[in-house]
Amino acid sequence: MPSSTGPSIDTITEGGRVTQVGEGQEAEETAPPVMTFGAPTVGELLAERYELVEHINNDSAGRLVWRGVDVVLRRPVAVVLRYPGGDSATEMLQAAVAASRVIHPNLVGVYDAIDEADRAYVVREWVDGQSLREMVAADGPLDPARATAIGNAVASALAAVHATGMVHGNLHPGTVMISDDGRVVLADARTDGADSQENDLRAVGGVLYFALTGHWPHGEAPLHGATAGHGRAALPDAVRDASGAIAAPRQVRAGVPAYLDDLTMDLLDPEIAPPSSDVLAAELSRLDVPADDHFLEPTGPLRFTAEPGEEPSPLAVAGGRKVAVGVAGLLAVALVGLLIGISMLGGDDKKQPKEPVARPSSSAPAGAGSTPAAQVRKLTIQDVRIIDPVGDRREVRDAEKVIDGDENEGWATATYRNHGKFGGLKKGMGIWIDLGAPHTVKSLQAVLSPGASAQLLAGTEDFPSSSSGDKDLVASYKTQIGQPFEKADGNRMTFTGFDPEQKYRYLLFWITELPKKDSGDGWKLEVQEITVQGS
Repeated sequence: MPSSTGPSIDTITEGGRVTQVGEGQEAEETAPPVMTFGAPTVGELLAERYELVEHINNDSAGRLVWRGVDVVLRRPVAVVLRYPGGDSATEMLQAAVAASRVIHPNLVGVYDAIDEADRAYVVREWVDGQSLREMVAADGPLDPARATAIGNAVASALAAVHATGMVHGNLHPGTVMISDDGRVVLADARTDGADSQENDLRAVGGVLYFALTGHWPHGEAPLHGATAGHGRAALPDAVRDASGAIAAPRQVRAGVPAYLDDLTMDLLDPEIAPPSSDVLAAELSRLDVPADDHFLEPTGPLRFTAEPGEEPSPLAVAGGRKVAVGVAGLLAVALVGLLIGISMLGGDDKKQPKEPVARPSSSAPAGAGSTPAAQVRKLTIQDVRIIDPVGDRREVRDAEKVIDGDENEGWATATYRNHGKFGGLKKGMGIWIDLGAPHTVKSLQAVLSPGASAQLLAGTEDFPSSSSGDKDLVASYKTQIGQPFEKADGNRMTFTGFDPEQKYRYLLFWITELPKKDSGDGWKLEVQEITVQGS
């Protein structure tokens, strides 16, 4: 993994298939070719072992990239040469030596690094496939499951690098390689002292953003080591609002899960400290579920504070559910068998009960075709978001904490001055709820700070695709459920005025006034938990 100055687009055509070499930024098309005295030739044998087969390109750092063959082990290799060697090649050779010490399935292997004074070269693994940049350019943004899998592989590779105290320093869509057999590998690390492990983690957010949207969130001040490059290597800039802030993936493209959207944006937010690479890898690994298993329940939000092993994996949870269903099934079979046995032992038909064993519910309509009322249960909330028509991203984080089953933590507003109606800055804020499908709803209960005022609304509009759509969504939610709460004394609000003849999917818990803080210093509300009952 030699040094680099940015993305590459190094390619050759081999039997009609494009082969990628994730080295440094490719030289501009208008740049003159690099001419060196004693340049290598096809068939030349380096170090009596590495035969040069085909010249791929010259990158912007002045290195020559060749496809070669290790004649001893009979395997393809990539050979990166630099003229001259000696001091001018020190950084490249040091990066290669450091990279060779880290063995990981998601890192490109480095086999050799040789300095011959007049030239130096690094020999590394040859990857048949394409870079993430080319994959997205050819096929468009990836589906969330594929993006998660690639993010997991990249984070796992970084965890191995960081465990040695090193940094990668050059993570971007051009150095994330996807081989023809589906393996994801990270190439082209460098040893620039200005890089940091935090920058590596920020770059993971950029890779996720690019995979989900096809845009690179580099901005005018890109992350060091993760620049977009120039010329043919340039990447499309992220979608931005009038203030220059990048749009979240969910605002660019429909179907991105909330937890993946939040993770990506938090990694890109310089005000939020990223997790360590091993924690990030563990969290992404939990979500890296094969496409065939997507029928399982959502695994829940990602949290940077979680430690590996703190929560069960999606598959472990699924296994637990399957075991529970299996046991319930066995019990049901046993019960049916017992009832049949009792019926048979009864003998005389005259002793048989004239009434059915199970009567229809008293609330069900009379008649032979009556159907018992569906059992009321806790409904699964598929998605939850904060609606703030005039706010910023800081106040819309942590929405998932209101449905995590833990009443000890939740989502909170900012602290407002002057008075409880958001300091006169806005008319309200809301928690938007998606039940995943229409349901008969019996009640909604919110656990929150006492003294708040709120109402519950229902509508048919999905979460807006842009921040400007928040106002339109609030305006469209006109069906009020039950009566509003005005400065409620307790810490629980329960809304029960749902129409039994209607089905609901989207709800909006709309907050109109905040309670005064216990310290008396401003107004603030915390919502610890929201649950919905229905069938």
